[in-house]
Amino acid sequence: MAGCSKRYFLGGGLILIAAVTVLIFFFVEKKTVEKKELVLYGNVDIRQVDVGFRVGGRIEKLHVEEGVRVKQGALLAELDSVSYRAAYEKAKGGVQKAEANLLKLKNGSRPEEIQRGEAVVAAARAAKVFRNLEYLRAEKLIQSDAVARKVFDDASAKQDEADAALNLAQANLRLLKLGPREEEILAGRAEVAVARASLESAKHDLEDTVLRAPSDAIVQTRIREVGSIVTPGSSVFTLSLVSPVWVRAYVNEKNLGRIRPGMPVGISNDSEPGKRYHGTIGFISPVAEFTPKSVETATLRTDLVYRLRIVVENPGDFLRQGMPVTIRIKLEN
Repeated sequence: MAGCSKRYFLGGGLILIAAVTVLIFFFVEKKTVEKKELVLYGNVDIRQVDVGFRVGGRIEKLHVEEGVRVKQGALLAELDSVSYRAAYEKAKGGVQKAEANLLKLKNGSRPEEIQRGEAVVAAARAAKVFRNLEYLRAEKLIQSDAVARKVFDDASAKQDEADAALNLAQANLRLLKLGPREEEILAGRAEVAVARASLESAKHDLEDTVLRAPSDAIVQTRIREVGSIVTPGSSVFTLSLVSPVWVRAYVNEKNLGRIRPGMPVGISNDSEPGKRYHGTIGFISPVAEFTPKSVETATLRTDLVYRLRIVVENPGDFLRQGMPVTIRIKLEN
């Protein structure tokens, strides 16, 4: 019996040693795996954008339906552009008028205008000579009381008018020869600049009566219909952007120091068991998302989580907004 007990004791000891060895190996292997790979869970995050016209008006055409994939620059919708086109043509006319006026100022007076000014001066000088003669005759006659005092006064007034008309004609001729002042040219240039700015604004307004896709996307929602009156900035479509596709995940404070931006990750989901997507860590939040208490204990500090943004490479068409995914990060140490 003693020998049998001894054999049972030795056999049990060997079994116990083997079991302990297996357990040690299991925990060591588990620790090794934990050190080499970090598994996180997150959700697909696809950006959406509400697009609309920068100007207001009546929707004349809608070119896409919900679910349609569109390329960047694809035509989505058009407004009734009659009033905007008229404003654009009016602004073009304003530019032409301002530029013509500036050119006129730069060129100065034409030779024909100067000749006309000289003719006006000559006529004013002849009129002055004639009025001077009338005045002299009236002055002689008034001395001999041959005419009434009123005749002399009229002759004197007409002589003064002739002098003023000659001075005015000579002044106008000098201005014609000198040309416009520098200030007038500067004012003309300013008018051209204002007119061109108005034309540019009208051009942008006209162009904005056409709505185009800002990037490759899928039409998620068609909010308005043909005939709707929209105000500037009103949403007409909601688009889901094809790229970039991100995954939002969270890491606890314990593992925060083991990852960094730029690290490659593997991404999988339950809907495609054999499919593995690839991506990189693009952003790690510097601030904890959840704080259990204002003052944390050593235990609670490990429960703080930080948000990650993982950029998915070549996401294809299968990943959808909010889809749960598993993220595996190979750690460097």
